[in-house]
This record gives sequence, structure tokens and C-alpha cells, in this order.
Amino acid sequence: MQATLLPFAEKYFERDLVSAAHSLESMSEFQTVAVLKALPPQLAATAFAHLQPHYAAGLLKDLTPGLFEEVVSHLDPLHGSAIFAHLSPEVREQVLAKLPKKIKDQIRELLTFPANSAGRMMNTSFIAFWDDLTVEAAVQKIRSLAHKKDTPFYAYVMDKQNHLVGVINMRDLLLAESHSLLAEVMRKDVFAVNAFMDREEVVRLSGKRRFFAVPVVDPQKRLIGVIDAGHLMHGVQEDATEDFQKMFGAGGDERVFSPVGFSLRKRLPWLHVNLATAFLAAFVVGLFQNIIAKITILAVFLPVVAGQGGNAGAQSLAVVMRGLVLREIPFHRAWQLILREFWIGTVNGVVIGIVTAGVTWAWQGNPFLGIVVGSAMLVNLAIAGFSGAAIPVAMKAIGLDPAQCSNIILTTITDVMGFLAFLGFATLFQGYLV
Repeated sequence: MQATLLPFAEKYFERDLVSAAHSLESMSEFQTVAVLKALPPQLAATAFAHLQPHYAAGLLKDLTPGLFEEVVSHLDPLHGSAIFAHLSPEVREQVLAKLPKKIKDQIRELLTFPANSAGRMMNTSFIAFWDDLTVEAAVQKIRSLAHKKDTPFYAYVMDKQNHLVGVINMRDLLLAESHSLLAEVMRKDVFAVNAFMDREEVVRLSGKRRFFAVPVVDPQKRLIGVIDAGHLMHGVQEDATEDFQKMFGAGGDERVFSPVGFSLRKRLPWLHVNLATAFLAAFVVGLFQNIIAKITILAVFLPVVAGQGGNAGAQSLAVVMRGLVLREIPFHRAWQLILREFWIGTVNGVVIGIVTAGVTWAWQGNPFLGIVVGSAMLVNLAIAGFSGAAIPVAMKAIGLDPAQCSNIILTTITDVMGFLAFLGFATLFQGYLV
């Protein structure tokens, strides 16, 4: 077959690589592999990159070692992750083991979608066609696949760069002229969600449209999966409470009627951590018990400073946690984000500190007490902004779940630093506070 193909196939692929690659998909996988083996390795690898991910996935296991290495050397990690998503876990690991470490790590990271993202819920079984395919050819293809999968509600349409450009429901497809191109009959205002989009956002957006299925695309707008509407709602109901429970020290997988022993095992460790952090804050206050006994009004403002710091830190923590879940924080920009939150905390601290100082002065009639409270507020809010960003980033970097432990650590820092700043400034100004 190779000798027969070379004079014609190679010229065809060189002249119009994209169209030639798309024509392979009308052939059986066995025939396609034979064509790819007959082509020069570099040309075959380039053509492979233009195949639909679900079709390309079926070819990987049949490529010769030499051709496989050539293919993966030209494989973009984003496209590679879309292809590997269609492999079973066992086959995926076998194929990944053959990749260079750098590409393997990138693809694994892209395949590990956040637990509450659209990518984790999607089904990689769907039907997609090129926009230059005729209606007749598309219908024949769907008929040929009828014995392999359930009849879908929609067929999706992609351009030559694998971008999702349209959608066709089965009714429109059957009523269209057989010679028409899919690009002419498809609906171009297709609604799709990013694979890293939060599930609640997917529900909010798709709920307005009432579709039976929602296509999922990667950051390059390439179709990688589909979410069934019923599956989406079920998944949201399961995950809606997990982060809420984790933030308060309960297990994300704990349920209302979980066994008592299971609930105790999930809750007691974090209660011990909370107890330890509370003693740490109490220890800091104890260092200044003499000045508190001397100037009792200081005790009134301790929860004000600590509480405001906790609230400011929680704001920063919420923003950063969302960024981590949606993969919006690349590693090289982590420090930029932390410094940004620090400056936001500092500006908030200046504004809130001035307001607090004014209220304290008006209430107690002592401007120096206002300076002490306002200065402590500035310090604590700046630290809260920094910590609210730095803690979840650091937890993620060392492999811990930020949702599980960030809030506890943040509360400890804002309490301790708030008490330390306030009582420290009070010690410096104690001559003006008596």
C-alpha cells in the first residue's frame, strides 16, 4: 500500500494538508493508520494534529514507535489533552508513559480539571463534523454510528482549526437540502462553556437557554466534550455544599446521616487545629495583659481590629480561591497577584483606618487612642490582603487543599497580627492613653 500511496498521497497532503487530514476521517482507523505510515514521518505528524480529537485518540495505539514519537513531538499540549481525554484511564496511562516528561506533565495537568468545573462533568462522547461537509454525508455518518451510541440531540460543527463554530439539531439536519454544506445550515450563535468554568456559573448561564446539552471547549475554543443538562444539575447538587463544609472544618464528603464515627474523624482534627490557633491568639494578648489591666478601654477595640482584618482577608481569599479553581493564576504571575492583594489591603487599611480613628476619637475623646486603633487597622488589613492571597497559593503549591485549611490559617494570622499591632501601638503611646 505504501508504494501505491506515495506518488499521490504525499503530493495531496503537501498541497492541502488540512483538507487531506480531514479526508482521512471518512476512512476506517486501519486505513488511516496505513496512510500515515506511508507518509514521511514529519508530514504524517503535522497531518495528525488536524484530526478531530476523538478520532485521533483511536489511532494512537496503532502507530509504530517511530511514527508515535514523531507525532507527539509535534503535539501541542492543549490539543494533546483534548485527544487523551477520549482514552480510557488504562490506555491513557500507557500512552502517557511513552511521552517526554515535560509534555507528559503538561498534558496531565490539563487533564486534571478542578473538581467543580465543567471539564470534570463533561462526556467526551459526541458527534462533530467539519463545516465543509455536506448534509448528506453528515446524515450517513450519523447512521453509521447509530449502533455505537445513542442518537444525540445535537451535532457540532468545527472549522479547519478545530474551533467550534456551529451547532445543528437533528430536526434541522433532516430538513436541510442534502447537497447543502453544514456551514450553510448550522446555527452560528452556538453557546459553549470553558472547561475550567465553575459549575455554578455553567448552571446559571445554561439555565437561561434550556438546552439538552452544553458543549465544552478548551481555552483555544476547541470542542473537547459535552455536558448533559441532567448530569449538570445533579453534579451541582452534589458539590454545592462541599466547599462550604470544608471552610468550616467539616469533611466535603460528609452527609447529614453519615455515621457518627465518620463525622467525628472528619471534624475533630480541625477542631484541635482551631483550638491551637485560639491559644496562640490568647498568648499574644497575654503578653500585654499588664497594659490591658491599666488601660481597660483597649479590650473594647480588640475584636474590632481582629474582626475587620478577618473580613478583609476573607475577601482576598475568595478572589484567589476562584482564580485557582478556574486556572486563572499561572505560576509565574503568583507573586504579582499577591502584591496586588497586598496593595489593595493597604489602601483599604488607610481608608478604614482613618474612619476608625475618627470614630474612636469622637467616641472616647482621645485622638491618640484613635491613632492607635487606626494604625493597627492599617497594618492588619495590609497583612490580611497579603495573607489572603499568599496562603491558598502556598497551599496549592505544596499539594494541600486550599479550601480545607486556608480559612483557618488566615483567621489565625489576622487575629494574632491584629492583636499584636494594636497592643504594640498601645504600648508605644500608653503615656497618651491614660
